[in-house]
Amino acid sequence: MPAMSPAPSPAPEATRARILDVAERLVQTRGFNGFSYADVALEVGITKASLHYHFATKAELGRMLVLRYSESFGTALAGIATGSRDAQQQLRDYVSLYARVLADQRMCLCGMVAAEYHTLPPPMQAAIRAFFELNEGWLTAQIEHGVRAGRLSSRLSPRDAARMLVGALEGEMLLARAYGDPSRFESASRLLLAQLIEPDSAPQTRRAREPARRSAARDGRARRHS
Repeated sequence: MPAMSPAPSPAPEATRARILDVAERLVQTRGFNGFSYADVALEVGITKASLHYHFATKAELGRMLVLRYSESFGTALAGIATGSRDAQQQLRDYVSLYARVLADQRMCLCGMVAAEYHTLPPPMQAAIRAFFELNEGWLTAQIEHGVRAGRLSSRLSPRDAARMLVGALEGEMLLARAYGDPSRFESASRLLLAQLIEPDSAPQTRRAREPARRSAARDGRARRHS
């Protein structure tokens, strides 16, 4: 009987991806400082030496986690933008990105590591800031477009409204997790969107009021010149 050959080892790329998957879940449930290389190695089924081969330091592992998460989020944002041109639906779909993470009993990875910001190495800090800038920039563009189209309304500038939305969603995820109640996030996100999304009749209502506003403005100018 011929000797059995040993099972082939996983390809380095597959092992690297598995490490990132495990580490991502640990960050999203424990935080970056809440797990060790030993935790990852045990779950992946490799030695710590092998783990160091793929990611020499935990700082490098953390930076790659944030970069990969940002890339995945960017792909999702692009999908939302092409999936619907309606600004209201785009905002609802954006909130759904966070809701799905919470439904999986996880937190936004970048929100979790942002809570530990001052304990993290500078390259990882820079990657975290880039993630939030990506989100704020994308939302700013969608809100600007929605306001011009009469589908959104905000007393804030589009940039400030985008920052408010990102910050509030991240905070509401934390509160929902603390209470073990995802419905807190759902109700809070509905209230947030209500600040930006007007009823479908709002554009027509504004157009109906516009002649009256123009007439009042003309009357005011006439009185000033009389």
